[in-house]
Amino acid sequence: MSFRVALATLALALDSSFALAQGAEIAFGALAHDRTQPVEVTAERLSVDQTDGTAVFTGGVLVGQGDMRLSADQVLVVYDSPEAASRRIARMEASGKVVLALGAEAAEAERAVYTIDSGTIVMTGSVLLTQGQSAISGERLVVDLNRGTGAMEGRVRTVLQPGGAQ
Repeated sequence: MSFRVALATLALALDSSFALAQGAEIAFGALAHDRTQPVEVTAERLSVDQTDGTAVFTGGVLVGQGDMRLSADQVLVVYDSPEAASRRIARMEASGKVVLALGAEAAEAERAVYTIDSGTIVMTGSVLLTQGQSAISGERLVVDLNRGTGAMEGRVRTVLQPGGAQ
């Protein structure tokens, strides 16, 4: 590889890293996620509060919806209405060793809030997103499941893997 090609590659990588350090929009999930699919939750324990329309799952919680998986120490499920007849999940708040996996991508964080109607997941606290051999870290990741995109914020850092053999 010539010196000019190496220098141009380095300049491009530095320019890309600088842009990512300010905030990064990234692809997340090969396809848009269908949030109308049923949500399955498994855990060691479940506590339900009928008065405020919430349920708390604790201990090795695993949430599945289609191809998407979320695991955490605890998940609070908030319903849109305390009335049993019209009860739908409004949002899920996960905390403690949160891992979100969709296809070949995975994100880890301290907390995550999944708002069902908008199809967004907001992950906060030492977020690490891995996509194949590439990784991006920051303090906040907003995933738009409808568009299959995400935006990382808060002192974003990335490791870029060069493509193809020379």
